[in-house]
Amino acid sequence: MQLSGVFMFIGMQEWIIILLTLLLMFGGTKIPQLMKGLGQGIREFNNAKNDVKQKIEEGIKDDTQKSS
Repeated sequence: MQLSGVFMFIGMQEWIIILLTLLLMFGGTKIPQLMKGLGQGIREFNNAKNDVKQKIEEGIKDDTQKSS
């Protein structure tokens, strides 16, 4: 089952309960810090993914130029 399929079955009441639970667990001041850290982690992951993709493409380009 895909992750997006799981979110289809979560209704508005469940989202409110999840958000209230997070608020109680972490407090109002910690949530922005957690989201900032999550955003930075996602950004770093995407940068690393793009670097690997670029290196692979450069390697393929170099191989085709050498064989020509």
